[in-house]
Amino acid sequence: MIDGIKIGYIGAGSMNWAWAVMGDLTLDNEIGGEVKLYDLDFASAKANEKIGNNLDSNWKYTACPSLQEALAGVDFVIISILPGTFDAMESDVHAPEAYGIYQSVGDTVGPAGIVRTMRTVPMMAEIAEAIRDYCPGAWVINYTNPMAACVNTLYRVFPGVKAFGCCHEAFHIQALLAKLMETEIGEKVTKSEININFLGVNHFVWADKASYKNTDLMPRFADFAKKYAQSGYALTADDEDVTNHFRNLNKVCFDLFNQFGVIPVAGDRHLVEFMSPSYLKDVEQWGFALTPVSWRKSNQKELLEKRARILSGAEAFEVKNSGEEGTLLIKALLGLGDMITTLNLPNRGQMQGIDHGIVVETNAIIHRDAVYPVCAGKLTEPVHAMVKKHADAQAQLIDACLNKDTSAVFEIFARDNLVCDLDEKDARELFKRMITNTKSYLKGWKVDEF
Repeated sequence: MIDGIKIGYIGAGSMNWAWAVMGDLTLDNEIGGEVKLYDLDFASAKANEKIGNNLDSNWKYTACPSLQEALAGVDFVIISILPGTFDAMESDVHAPEAYGIYQSVGDTVGPAGIVRTMRTVPMMAEIAEAIRDYCPGAWVINYTNPMAACVNTLYRVFPGVKAFGCCHEAFHIQALLAKLMETEIGEKVTKSEININFLGVNHFVWADKASYKNTDLMPRFADFAKKYAQSGYALTADDEDVTNHFRNLNKVCFDLFNQFGVIPVAGDRHLVEFMSPSYLKDVEQWGFALTPVSWRKSNQKELLEKRARILSGAEAFEVKNSGEEGTLLIKALLGLGDMITTLNLPNRGQMQGIDHGIVVETNAIIHRDAVYPVCAGKLTEPVHAMVKKHADAQAQLIDACLNKDTSAVFEIFARDNLVCDLDEKDARELFKRMITNTKSYLKGWKVDEF
């Protein structure tokens, strides 16, 4: 066992990601140490300190009132913050509906993703500076969206940072392909047995190769996509439930594959925000859901009530495997076994045709104190053209956000696939309304003057 590990957790008041990390660390018996918890809501960090220290684990949890205290001398940093509040996100997602623009997630692209990025980049810049000053040699694992913008900002502000982003969307297509093989061979297949070549930017990643042992899955997926193009295919009962705000029948995935011959990796709710608005105009036909922010607020209220019960002893904290890979990645970086998984990293040649330094999502090998991106090649046209368009916009948006250039952000906003059908007057009016609604998180930006 490796003991004495120090983890600094930013956003540690969370009742989703933080609880998932705490559960995974508790279940592991090969590593131990201290998790230093930092959150702007210090009371929430203190609550998780108490919950964590009541667990039977190899870890001590300490709530820290400052970023410096949380990061000083740590070996690993985990970042899972909400950039703003759900009130801000409610404006991001729902204000555009007055202009006929609907969004299913609202955390990466589209008008919601762009305004969220305006809030996020300055926050991540501050975090990057703190990592540079207090733990420059630490490995940094980011879970925050917009994922690519967060990771890119870390590297832009602190070029020596050792950071990568983790997204569980890749697990979805592995699970779908595993189910495909199970129906064919009649045996259990796990998603970890599915090998995929990933290429793209976060939430808009594609697979041009997929295999199970010595079986090429691409021809099989072609048959699968044609068979279920109209009806869709639900991985779970929840995916099929019409009341589920995360419903997904994979019909958009199948449609895009049938058009372009490569597999879209993310769930349909993410994919549609990168495409033209046509999918979002008929969600019932395409079998996915728009997730209202009212649901997120309701869920947060339920989690707060749950936390109160756990703290009072009325309910036990459920220790379970989250399915995320954070603990496995930490162990691999400590030398407890190599692993290969998909990560968000600056492009150093792993994805051809995308500018150097733009954060892309491909496979990487994680070794003791090292991460090596795997050369993934280049997507076929026109998929590459679509990915490159979003990758270039991402780079331009980060430049604008680091400079707090409101006009430059608006130019990117107006070109976005979900906005570009508006005339300039309406686009400008919508942008002004959205940034005004969230201006308390836009310090130093020209909001009132725009």
